[in-house]
Amino acid sequence: MSAVVELPFIAIAPHDIAGWMARLQERDLPVQASSARAIAELAANEDAVDAHMLGETLGADPLMVLNVLRLVAQRRSSRAVTDAETMTAALVLLGIPPFFHAFCSLATVEDRLGDFPAALEGFQGVLQRAHRAARFALAFAVHRLDHDAAVIHEAALLHDFAEMLLWLHAPALALDIAGRQRADSRLRSTDVQRQVLHITLAELQQALMRAWRLPELLIQISDDQTSPSPQVRNVQLAIRLARHTAHGWDNAALPDDYSDIACLLNMGIEPTIQLLREIDE
Repeated sequence: MSAVVELPFIAIAPHDIAGWMARLQERDLPVQASSARAIAELAANEDAVDAHMLGETLGADPLMVLNVLRLVAQRRSSRAVTDAETMTAALVLLGIPPFFHAFCSLATVEDRLGDFPAALEGFQGVLQRAHRAARFALAFAVHRLDHDAAVIHEAALLHDFAEMLLWLHAPALALDIAGRQRADSRLRSTDVQRQVLHITLAELQQALMRAWRLPELLIQISDDQTSPSPQVRNVQLAIRLARHTAHGWDNAALPDDYSDIACLLNMGIEPTIQLLREIDE
């Protein structure tokens, strides 16, 4: 990858998806500082590194996962008939030396938002929610014996990456949205996003995934507007539960979540609640 170039923050929202796409596609995807440090440490002993080690070490960083998937998609032959649907599979195709060559110098989230602690806190809140949603999604998929459990886990982890990019590249707009929602809890997320951004983050995310040629299965599972297959429902319910339990297990929406998850897992309500608490612990 070329040297990191820090572009100014986006202070005024573009008027449409095309405008947002143009502004975001020219920017790098910063990663967590822990990922950048891990890459530097592993590069010092490159011969001992394999794709599974890299996947296990870096796979919890959603933007690192996106960096890898995006690069592999760019390099994929037009004759390829299958996608690398997980980070580890993508790393196998990419190869270890090309990985270190491509990602030897990455911008970090902490550097990007170092002067904006409120924005860094907002980003970290989305990241924490993504980790919990991915954990729930994987547990649901394993319980359902879904052979695409790894992709489902990744889809949940990446589900809100457009919101992460907003905190990173347009922190003032992200703070505006958060402030409006704090002031009026009745506001729907999509409504306030349209007010501030002129688009919804879900629309932006789907457009970015397709522009980056990410795996089709990942795109389908991540699309809340697609037909409600068990895999899509798996991710949707994991995301819902992570949102509703972000501040504890007393949210008024949880009874509906318990009922829907119990249906997905073909379990009773009480065993489902017990399972969810065990997953979260």
